Amino acid sequence: MQVSHTSEAPIIVIGAGIAGLACAARLAEAGLDVLVLERHETPGGKIRTVPTLAGPADTGPTVLTMRAVFDDLFATLGESLDAHLTLHKQTVLARHFWPDGGQLDLFDNEDQSAAAIGDFSGRRSEEQFRAFCARTRRLFDGFDAPMMQSARPRQSALVAHVARNPHLIRDMAPTKSLAALLNDSFDDPKLRQLFGRYATYVGGSPYLSPALLSLIWQAEANGVWVVEGGMHKLAQKLEELGRQRGARYRYNAHVARIHTDGERASAVELQDGTQLNAAAIVFNGDPRALATGRLGDACRGVAMSTRRDPRSLSAEVWAFAATPHGPDLAHHNVFFRAVPKPEFDALAQGRHAEAPTLYICAQDRGMGHTPLDLERFEIIANAPALKDAGAPGREFATCHNRVFGTLETFGLTFSPMPDSAALSQPSTYEQHASESILNDHISTSRSRPMAMPGGMSTDSATAVVAQSVSSRS
Repeated sequence: MQVSHTSEAPIIVIGAGIAGLACAARLAEAGLDVLVLERHETPGGKIRTVPTLAGPADTGPTVLTMRAVFDDLFATLGESLDAHLTLHKQTVLARHFWPDGGQLDLFDNEDQSAAAIGDFSGRRSEEQFRAFCARTRRLFDGFDAPMMQSARPRQSALVAHVARNPHLIRDMAPTKSLAALLNDSFDDPKLRQLFGRYATYVGGSPYLSPALLSLIWQAEANGVWVVEGGMHKLAQKLEELGRQRGARYRYNAHVARIHTDGERASAVELQDGTQLNAAAIVFNGDPRALATGRLGDACRGVAMSTRRDPRSLSAEVWAFAATPHGPDLAHHNVFFRAVPKPEFDALAQGRHAEAPTLYICAQDRGMGHTPLDLERFEIIANAPALKDAGAPGREFATCHNRVFGTLETFGLTFSPMPDSAALSQPSTYEQHASESILNDHISTSRSRPMAMPGGMSTDSATAVVAQSVSSRS
Protein backbone atom coordinates (compact mmCIF):
# COMPACT_ATOMS: atom_id res chain seq x y z
CA MET A 1 0.00 0.00 0.00
CA GLN A 2 1.31 3.43 -0.95
CA VAL A 3 1.00 6.05 1.77
CA SER A 4 0.97 9.81 1.29
CA HIS A 5 3.22 11.42 3.91
CA THR A 6 2.46 15.05 4.72
CA SER A 7 3.31 17.16 7.72
CA GLU A 8 -0.28 18.34 7.96
CA ALA A 9 -3.02 16.28 6.38
CA PRO A 10 -5.67 18.13 4.33
CA ILE A 11 -9.40 18.12 4.71
CA ILE A 12 -10.55 15.62 2.08
CA VAL A 13 -13.81 16.18 0.23
CA ILE A 14 -15.09 13.02 -1.45
CA GLY A 15 -17.13 13.89 -4.53
CA ALA A 16 -17.07 16.98 -6.75
CA GLY A 17 -20.83 17.35 -6.95
CA ILE A 18 -22.25 20.80 -6.33
CA ALA A 19 -22.19 20.41 -2.52
CA GLY A 20 -18.61 19.14 -2.54
CA LEU A 21 -17.47 21.99 -4.78
CA ALA A 22 -19.20 24.59 -2.61
CA CYS A 23 -17.78 23.07 0.57
CA ALA A 24 -14.25 22.91 -0.84
CA ALA A 25 -14.35 26.53 -2.00
CA ARG A 26 -15.59 27.74 1.39
CA LEU A 27 -12.99 25.73 3.29
CA ALA A 28 -10.23 27.03 1.01
CA GLU A 29 -11.51 30.59 1.44
CA ALA A 30 -11.09 30.06 5.19
CA GLY A 31 -7.42 29.23 4.60
CA LEU A 32 -7.65 25.47 5.09
CA ASP A 33 -5.83 22.86 3.05
CA VAL A 34 -8.43 21.06 0.93
CA LEU A 35 -8.19 18.08 -1.41
CA VAL A 36 -11.20 17.05 -3.51
CA LEU A 37 -11.33 13.47 -4.80
CA GLU A 38 -13.68 12.72 -7.68
CA ARG A 39 -13.98 9.42 -9.52
CA HIS A 40 -15.18 11.02 -12.75
CA GLU A 41 -13.15 13.12 -15.17
CA THR A 42 -15.00 16.39 -14.59
CA PRO A 43 -16.72 18.25 -11.74
CA GLY A 44 -20.46 18.48 -11.29
CA GLY A 45 -21.77 15.15 -10.02
CA LYS A 46 -25.37 14.99 -11.22
CA ILE A 47 -24.68 18.11 -13.27
CA ARG A 48 -23.71 16.06 -16.31
CA THR A 49 -23.60 16.66 -20.04
CA VAL A 50 -23.48 14.56 -23.18
CA PRO A 51 -21.97 15.77 -26.45
CA THR A 52 -24.32 16.63 -29.32
CA LEU A 53 -23.98 18.36 -32.69
CA ALA A 54 -25.43 21.49 -31.04
CA GLY A 55 -22.94 21.41 -28.16
CA PRO A 56 -23.02 19.77 -24.72
CA ALA A 57 -26.55 18.97 -23.58
CA ASP A 58 -27.42 18.88 -19.89
CA THR A 59 -28.62 15.49 -18.72
CA GLY A 60 -29.02 16.47 -15.08
CA PRO A 61 -30.35 19.65 -13.44
CA THR A 62 -31.31 22.20 -16.05
CA VAL A 63 -32.03 25.43 -14.17
CA LEU A 64 -31.19 27.18 -10.95
CA THR A 65 -33.75 27.98 -8.27
CA MET A 66 -33.34 29.48 -4.78
CA ARG A 67 -30.80 31.83 -6.28
CA ALA A 68 -30.17 33.54 -2.93
CA VAL A 69 -28.30 30.41 -1.78
CA PHE A 70 -25.83 30.79 -4.64
CA ASP A 71 -25.59 34.56 -4.26
CA ASP A 72 -24.63 33.95 -0.64
CA LEU A 73 -22.12 31.27 -1.62
CA PHE A 74 -20.34 33.55 -4.07
CA ALA A 75 -20.48 36.45 -1.59
CA THR A 76 -18.82 34.23 1.03
CA LEU A 77 -15.98 33.83 -1.46
CA GLY A 78 -15.80 37.60 -1.97
CA GLU A 79 -17.31 37.25 -5.43
CA SER A 80 -20.50 38.11 -7.29
CA LEU A 81 -22.51 35.42 -9.06
CA ASP A 82 -23.35 37.81 -11.90
CA ALA A 83 -19.68 38.63 -12.41
CA HIS A 84 -18.92 35.01 -13.26
CA LEU A 85 -22.06 33.60 -14.88
CA THR A 86 -24.77 34.96 -17.16
CA LEU A 87 -28.18 34.03 -15.80
CA HIS A 88 -31.46 34.38 -17.69
CA LYS A 89 -34.53 34.73 -15.47
CA GLN A 90 -37.49 32.85 -16.92
CA THR A 91 -40.75 34.74 -17.29
CA VAL A 92 -42.56 31.50 -18.14
CA LEU A 93 -41.81 29.05 -15.36
CA ALA A 94 -43.28 26.12 -17.27
CA ARG A 95 -45.64 25.38 -20.14
CA HIS A 96 -48.11 22.56 -19.51
CA PHE A 97 -49.94 20.42 -22.08
CA TRP A 98 -52.78 17.89 -21.71
CA PRO A 99 -54.03 15.24 -24.18
CA ASP A 100 -57.38 17.02 -24.62
CA GLY A 101 -55.61 20.10 -26.02
CA GLY A 102 -55.48 22.07 -22.78
CA GLN A 103 -52.42 24.31 -22.37
CA LEU A 104 -51.42 26.45 -19.39
CA ASP A 105 -48.38 28.66 -18.74
CA LEU A 106 -47.32 29.56 -15.21
CA PHE A 107 -45.27 32.73 -14.73
CA ASP A 108 -42.74 34.25 -12.37
CA ASN A 109 -45.49 36.69 -11.32
CA GLU A 110 -48.35 35.41 -9.17
CA ASP A 111 -50.89 37.79 -10.68
CA GLN A 112 -50.02 36.62 -14.19
CA SER A 113 -50.28 32.99 -13.17
CA ALA A 114 -53.57 33.60 -11.41
CA ALA A 115 -55.00 35.34 -14.49
CA ALA A 116 -53.80 32.47 -16.72
CA ILE A 117 -55.42 29.92 -14.42
CA GLY A 118 -58.62 31.96 -14.41
CA ASP A 119 -58.69 31.92 -18.21
CA PHE A 120 -57.88 28.21 -18.23
CA SER A 121 -60.18 26.96 -15.50
CA GLY A 122 -62.43 29.74 -14.22
CA ARG A 123 -62.67 32.30 -11.45
CA ARG A 124 -62.96 29.77 -8.62
CA SER A 125 -59.73 28.07 -9.71
CA GLU A 126 -58.01 31.46 -9.75
CA GLU A 127 -59.11 32.08 -6.15
CA GLN A 128 -58.04 28.60 -5.11
CA PHE A 129 -54.62 29.17 -6.69
CA ARG A 130 -54.12 32.39 -4.72
CA ALA A 131 -55.05 30.61 -1.48
CA PHE A 132 -52.64 27.77 -2.36
CA CYS A 133 -49.84 30.27 -3.03
CA ALA A 134 -50.45 31.98 0.31
CA ARG A 135 -50.19 28.61 2.04
CA THR A 136 -47.00 27.51 0.27
CA ARG A 137 -45.44 30.92 0.87
CA ARG A 138 -46.05 30.61 4.61
CA LEU A 139 -44.54 27.13 4.57
CA PHE A 140 -41.52 28.19 2.55
CA ASP A 141 -40.86 31.24 4.70
CA GLY A 142 -41.39 29.18 7.84
CA PHE A 143 -38.93 26.42 6.97
CA ASP A 144 -36.36 28.16 4.76
CA ALA A 145 -33.89 29.45 7.36
CA PRO A 146 -34.42 26.99 10.25
CA MET A 147 -34.53 23.83 8.12
CA MET A 148 -33.64 24.13 4.42
CA GLN A 149 -30.59 26.29 5.05
CA SER A 150 -29.63 24.80 8.40
CA ALA A 151 -26.23 23.14 8.55
CA ARG A 152 -27.69 20.31 10.63
CA PRO A 153 -31.48 20.02 10.20
CA ARG A 154 -32.96 17.63 12.75
CA GLN A 155 -36.45 16.35 13.42
CA SER A 156 -36.25 17.63 17.00
CA ALA A 157 -35.46 21.11 15.69
CA LEU A 158 -38.40 20.86 13.31
CA VAL A 159 -40.76 19.95 16.14
CA ALA A 160 -39.46 22.83 18.26
CA HIS A 161 -39.79 25.27 15.37
CA VAL A 162 -43.39 24.26 14.69
CA ALA A 163 -44.20 24.52 18.40
CA ARG A 164 -43.00 28.12 18.31
CA ASN A 165 -45.02 28.75 15.14
CA PRO A 166 -48.25 26.78 15.62
CA HIS A 167 -49.87 28.34 12.54
CA LEU A 168 -47.59 26.09 10.47
CA ILE A 169 -49.35 22.95 11.68
CA ARG A 170 -52.48 23.65 9.65
CA ASP A 171 -50.46 24.66 6.60
CA MET A 172 -48.34 21.50 6.83
CA ALA A 173 -51.43 19.26 6.91
CA PRO A 174 -49.28 16.63 8.69
CA THR A 175 -51.83 13.81 8.30
CA LYS A 176 -52.27 14.30 4.57
CA SER A 177 -50.37 13.33 1.46
CA LEU A 178 -49.60 15.96 -1.13
CA ALA A 179 -52.33 14.50 -3.34
CA ALA A 180 -54.87 14.73 -0.52
CA LEU A 181 -53.94 18.35 0.15
CA LEU A 182 -54.33 19.18 -3.53
CA ASN A 183 -57.72 17.45 -3.63
CA ASP A 184 -58.79 19.87 -0.89
CA SER A 185 -57.14 22.85 -2.59
CA PHE A 186 -58.38 22.60 -6.19
CA ASP A 187 -61.62 21.57 -7.84
CA ASP A 188 -59.96 21.19 -11.26
CA PRO A 189 -58.19 17.79 -11.53
CA LYS A 190 -55.72 19.28 -14.01
CA LEU A 191 -54.47 21.72 -11.38
CA ARG A 192 -54.19 18.91 -8.83
CA GLN A 193 -52.12 16.98 -11.37
CA LEU A 194 -49.93 19.98 -12.18
CA PHE A 195 -48.97 20.83 -8.60
CA GLY A 196 -48.71 17.16 -7.66
CA ARG A 197 -45.84 16.70 -10.10
CA TYR A 198 -43.55 18.65 -7.76
CA ALA A 199 -43.26 15.50 -5.66
CA THR A 200 -41.29 13.95 -8.51
CA TYR A 201 -38.61 16.62 -8.03
CA VAL A 202 -37.43 14.55 -5.07
CA GLY A 203 -38.26 11.22 -6.68
CA GLY A 204 -41.58 10.88 -4.88
CA SER A 205 -45.20 10.16 -5.68
CA PRO A 206 -47.79 12.79 -4.70
CA TYR A 207 -49.88 9.95 -3.27
CA LEU A 208 -47.09 8.85 -0.91
CA SER A 209 -45.31 12.17 -0.22
CA PRO A 210 -46.22 14.50 2.65
CA ALA A 211 -48.29 17.61 2.01
CA LEU A 212 -45.33 19.68 3.19
CA LEU A 213 -43.73 19.15 -0.22
CA SER A 214 -46.22 21.66 -1.59
CA LEU A 215 -43.64 24.30 -0.66
CA ILE A 216 -41.52 23.15 -3.63
CA TRP A 217 -43.91 25.15 -5.80
CA GLN A 218 -42.93 28.29 -3.90
CA ALA A 219 -39.23 27.64 -4.52
CA GLU A 220 -39.96 27.70 -8.24
CA ALA A 221 -42.44 30.58 -8.03
CA ASN A 222 -39.71 32.67 -6.40
CA GLY A 223 -37.70 32.52 -9.62
CA VAL A 224 -36.08 30.20 -12.15
CA TRP A 225 -32.81 31.06 -13.89
CA VAL A 226 -31.10 29.45 -16.87
CA VAL A 227 -27.31 29.46 -16.80
CA GLU A 228 -25.98 30.53 -20.18
CA GLY A 229 -23.86 27.71 -21.58
CA GLY A 230 -25.51 25.10 -19.36
CA MET A 231 -25.53 24.13 -15.70
CA HIS A 232 -22.07 22.59 -16.00
CA LYS A 233 -20.72 26.14 -16.22
CA LEU A 234 -21.72 26.62 -12.57
CA ALA A 235 -19.75 23.54 -11.51
CA GLN A 236 -16.71 24.63 -13.54
CA LYS A 237 -16.83 28.10 -12.01
CA LEU A 238 -16.98 26.80 -8.45
CA GLU A 239 -14.00 24.56 -9.14
CA GLU A 240 -12.10 27.51 -10.61
CA LEU A 241 -12.81 29.67 -7.56
CA GLY A 242 -11.75 26.85 -5.28
CA ARG A 243 -8.47 26.44 -7.15
CA GLN A 244 -7.79 30.16 -6.90
CA ARG A 245 -8.03 29.80 -3.14
CA GLY A 246 -5.68 26.84 -2.98
CA ALA A 247 -8.04 23.86 -3.11
CA ARG A 248 -6.70 20.87 -5.02
CA TYR A 249 -8.77 18.53 -7.20
CA ARG A 250 -7.98 14.96 -8.22
CA TYR A 251 -10.15 13.40 -10.89
CA ASN A 252 -10.38 9.72 -11.82
CA ALA A 253 -9.70 9.13 -8.12
CA HIS A 254 -11.89 6.23 -6.96
CA VAL A 255 -12.32 6.20 -3.20
CA ALA A 256 -12.62 2.59 -2.07
CA ARG A 257 -12.55 2.94 1.70
CA ILE A 258 -12.63 5.40 4.56
CA HIS A 259 -10.27 4.52 7.40
CA THR A 260 -10.81 5.48 11.00
CA ASP A 261 -8.63 6.03 14.03
CA GLY A 262 -10.90 5.17 16.90
CA GLU A 263 -14.04 7.22 16.30
CA ARG A 264 -12.36 9.65 13.94
CA ALA A 265 -12.27 9.37 10.15
CA SER A 266 -8.55 9.67 9.46
CA ALA A 267 -7.75 8.58 5.91
CA VAL A 268 -9.13 7.41 2.58
CA GLU A 269 -7.90 4.55 0.45
CA LEU A 270 -8.16 4.82 -3.30
CA GLN A 271 -8.96 1.94 -5.61
CA ASP A 272 -5.30 1.71 -6.65
CA GLY A 273 -4.26 1.21 -3.02
CA THR A 274 -3.01 4.72 -2.34
CA GLN A 275 -3.83 5.92 1.18
CA LEU A 276 -4.28 9.61 1.88
CA ASN A 277 -4.34 10.89 5.44
CA ALA A 278 -7.01 13.43 6.34
CA ALA A 279 -7.55 16.01 9.04
CA ALA A 280 -11.28 15.56 8.40
CA ILE A 281 -13.43 14.04 5.68
CA VAL A 282 -16.48 15.51 3.98
CA PHE A 283 -18.48 12.91 2.10
CA ASN A 284 -20.52 14.45 -0.72
CA GLY A 285 -22.45 11.43 -1.86
CA ASP A 286 -25.27 9.04 -1.12
CA PRO A 287 -25.29 8.25 2.62
CA ARG A 288 -26.54 4.77 1.74
CA ALA A 289 -23.09 3.99 0.36
CA LEU A 290 -21.70 4.50 3.86
CA ALA A 291 -24.49 2.61 5.61
CA THR A 292 -24.14 -0.43 3.35
CA GLY A 293 -20.37 -0.63 3.73
CA ARG A 294 -19.47 0.42 0.19
CA LEU A 295 -16.66 2.51 1.69
CA GLY A 296 -15.70 0.13 4.49
CA ASP A 297 -17.26 -1.33 7.58
CA ALA A 298 -16.19 1.59 9.78
CA CYS A 299 -18.86 3.78 8.18
CA ARG A 300 -21.82 1.44 8.55
CA GLY A 301 -23.12 3.45 11.50
CA VAL A 302 -23.82 6.45 9.29
CA ALA A 303 -27.41 7.02 8.11
CA MET A 304 -28.45 3.51 9.06
CA SER A 305 -32.09 4.13 8.13
CA THR A 306 -31.09 4.23 4.45
CA ARG A 307 -30.39 0.48 4.57
CA ARG A 308 -34.10 -0.27 4.99
CA ASP A 309 -35.71 2.79 3.39
CA PRO A 310 -37.03 2.08 -0.09
CA ARG A 311 -35.44 3.78 -3.05
CA SER A 312 -37.12 6.77 -4.59
CA LEU A 313 -38.33 6.87 -8.18
CA SER A 314 -35.73 6.84 -10.91
CA ALA A 315 -36.01 8.05 -14.50
CA GLU A 316 -35.37 7.41 -18.15
CA VAL A 317 -33.50 10.44 -19.48
CA TRP A 318 -32.97 11.42 -23.11
CA ALA A 319 -30.41 14.12 -24.04
CA PHE A 320 -29.92 14.99 -27.70
CA ALA A 321 -29.97 17.68 -30.40
CA ALA A 322 -32.72 17.94 -33.01
CA THR A 323 -35.14 20.24 -34.78
CA PRO A 324 -38.59 20.16 -33.13
CA HIS A 325 -41.85 20.17 -35.06
CA GLY A 326 -45.18 20.89 -33.41
CA PRO A 327 -46.24 22.88 -30.33
CA ASP A 328 -44.31 26.01 -29.38
CA LEU A 329 -42.08 25.09 -26.44
CA ALA A 330 -40.84 27.14 -23.51
CA HIS A 331 -37.65 26.26 -21.61
CA HIS A 332 -39.62 24.05 -19.16
CA ASN A 333 -42.44 21.93 -20.61
CA VAL A 334 -44.63 19.19 -19.16
CA PHE A 335 -46.78 16.90 -21.29
CA PHE A 336 -49.29 15.30 -18.90
CA ARG A 337 -51.03 11.98 -19.28
CA ALA A 338 -54.83 12.15 -18.97
CA VAL A 339 -55.11 10.60 -15.47
CA PRO A 340 -52.08 10.66 -13.14
CA LYS A 341 -52.70 7.98 -10.51
CA PRO A 342 -52.36 4.85 -12.69
CA GLU A 343 -48.83 5.92 -13.64
CA PHE A 344 -47.76 6.25 -10.00
CA ASP A 345 -49.49 2.98 -9.11
CA ALA A 346 -47.51 1.24 -11.84
CA LEU A 347 -44.23 2.83 -10.73
CA ALA A 348 -44.86 1.75 -7.13
CA GLN A 349 -45.27 -1.82 -8.42
CA GLY A 350 -42.00 -1.63 -10.35
CA ARG A 351 -43.65 -1.19 -13.75
CA HIS A 352 -43.73 1.51 -16.40
CA ALA A 353 -47.05 3.03 -17.40
CA GLU A 354 -47.95 3.58 -21.00
CA ALA A 355 -48.41 7.19 -22.16
CA PRO A 356 -46.41 8.63 -19.24
CA THR A 357 -46.21 12.25 -18.19
CA LEU A 358 -43.07 13.69 -19.79
CA TYR A 359 -40.87 16.63 -18.86
CA ILE A 360 -39.01 18.37 -21.71
CA CYS A 361 -36.30 20.96 -21.27
CA ALA A 362 -35.75 22.94 -24.47
CA GLN A 363 -32.29 24.03 -23.39
CA ASP A 364 -31.76 26.75 -26.00
CA ARG A 365 -35.04 28.55 -25.26
CA GLY A 366 -35.64 31.26 -22.70
CA MET A 367 -32.24 32.78 -23.47
CA GLY A 368 -33.43 36.05 -24.97
CA HIS A 369 -32.88 35.02 -28.60
CA THR A 370 -34.36 32.71 -31.21
CA PRO A 371 -32.73 29.27 -31.04
CA LEU A 372 -30.95 27.78 -34.02
CA ASP A 373 -32.62 25.06 -36.08
CA LEU A 374 -30.71 22.37 -34.20
CA GLU A 375 -31.64 22.63 -30.51
CA ARG A 376 -30.61 20.71 -27.40
CA PHE A 377 -33.26 18.79 -25.46
CA GLU A 378 -33.59 16.75 -22.32
CA ILE A 379 -36.65 14.54 -21.85
CA ILE A 380 -37.42 12.81 -18.56
CA ALA A 381 -39.92 10.03 -17.92
CA ASN A 382 -40.44 8.69 -14.41
CA ALA A 383 -39.21 5.13 -13.94
CA PRO A 384 -39.40 2.64 -11.08
CA ALA A 385 -36.39 2.19 -8.85
CA LEU A 386 -34.35 -0.92 -9.45
CA LYS A 387 -34.98 -3.64 -6.90
CA ASP A 388 -32.25 -5.81 -8.37
CA ALA A 389 -28.89 -4.19 -9.11
CA GLY A 390 -28.41 -6.63 -11.93
CA ALA A 391 -31.72 -5.98 -13.61
CA PRO A 392 -31.33 -5.42 -17.34
CA GLY A 393 -32.36 -2.22 -19.06
CA ARG A 394 -35.54 -2.01 -21.10
CA GLU A 395 -35.24 -2.56 -24.81
CA PHE A 396 -34.37 0.63 -26.68
CA ALA A 397 -37.31 0.31 -29.07
CA THR A 398 -39.74 -0.04 -26.16
CA CYS A 399 -38.36 3.05 -24.42
CA HIS A 400 -38.25 5.02 -27.65
CA ASN A 401 -41.83 4.20 -28.64
CA ARG A 402 -43.14 4.85 -25.16
CA VAL A 403 -41.70 8.39 -25.02
CA PHE A 404 -41.75 9.61 -28.60
CA GLY A 405 -44.98 7.84 -29.44
CA THR A 406 -46.60 9.69 -26.55
CA LEU A 407 -45.22 13.03 -27.73
CA GLU A 408 -46.45 12.33 -31.24
CA THR A 409 -50.03 12.23 -29.90
CA PHE A 410 -49.47 15.87 -28.90
CA GLY A 411 -48.21 16.65 -32.41
CA LEU A 412 -44.56 16.96 -31.26
CA THR A 413 -41.81 15.26 -33.27
CA PHE A 414 -38.05 15.66 -33.61
CA SER A 415 -35.70 15.46 -36.56
CA PRO A 416 -33.45 13.55 -36.42
CA MET A 417 -34.85 11.17 -33.83
CA PRO A 418 -32.37 10.37 -31.04
CA ASP A 419 -30.54 7.06 -31.06
CA SER A 420 -29.64 4.74 -28.21
CA ALA A 421 -26.62 6.85 -27.20
CA ALA A 422 -29.03 9.57 -26.07
CA LEU A 423 -30.79 7.35 -23.51
CA SER A 424 -29.88 6.83 -19.85
CA GLN A 425 -31.96 4.33 -17.86
CA PRO A 426 -32.04 3.21 -14.22
CA SER A 427 -29.89 0.23 -15.16
CA THR A 428 -27.44 2.62 -16.84
CA TYR A 429 -26.92 4.50 -13.60
CA GLU A 430 -26.75 1.31 -11.56
CA GLN A 431 -24.16 -0.22 -13.88
CA HIS A 432 -22.23 3.04 -14.00
CA ALA A 433 -22.15 3.11 -10.22
CA SER A 434 -21.21 -0.56 -9.86
CA GLU A 435 -18.26 -0.48 -12.23
CA SER A 436 -16.18 1.38 -9.65
CA ILE A 437 -16.36 2.20 -5.98
CA LEU A 438 -18.96 4.89 -5.40
CA ASN A 439 -18.21 8.30 -4.02
CA ASP A 440 -20.61 10.68 -5.71
CA HIS A 441 -23.29 8.11 -6.52
CA ILE A 442 -25.00 8.83 -9.76
CA SER A 443 -27.37 5.99 -9.02
CA THR A 444 -30.97 5.26 -8.22
CA SER A 445 -30.36 4.85 -4.51
CA ARG A 446 -32.47 7.44 -2.72
CA SER A 447 -32.28 9.82 -5.64
CA ARG A 448 -33.22 10.25 -9.25
CA PRO A 449 -30.63 10.73 -11.97
CA MET A 450 -31.97 14.27 -11.89
CA ALA A 451 -32.42 15.36 -8.33
CA MET A 452 -34.59 18.34 -9.23
CA PRO A 453 -35.50 18.97 -12.80
CA GLY A 454 -36.63 22.39 -11.69
CA GLY A 455 -33.33 23.36 -10.24
CA MET A 456 -30.91 23.02 -7.38
CA SER A 457 -31.86 24.18 -3.96
CA THR A 458 -28.84 24.23 -1.70
CA ASP A 459 -25.09 23.87 -1.78
CA SER A 460 -24.91 21.77 1.38
CA ALA A 461 -27.87 19.42 1.20
CA THR A 462 -25.88 16.28 0.42
CA ALA A 463 -22.60 16.97 2.20
CA VAL A 464 -22.04 14.62 5.12
CA VAL A 465 -19.16 15.42 7.47
CA ALA A 466 -17.56 12.13 8.43
CA GLN A 467 -15.02 13.28 10.98
CA SER A 468 -16.67 11.23 13.73
CA VAL A 469 -18.33 8.42 11.86
CA SER A 470 -19.58 6.43 14.82
CA SER A 471 -21.85 9.20 16.08
CA ARG A 472 -23.73 9.80 12.83
CA SER A 473 -27.06 8.14 12.13
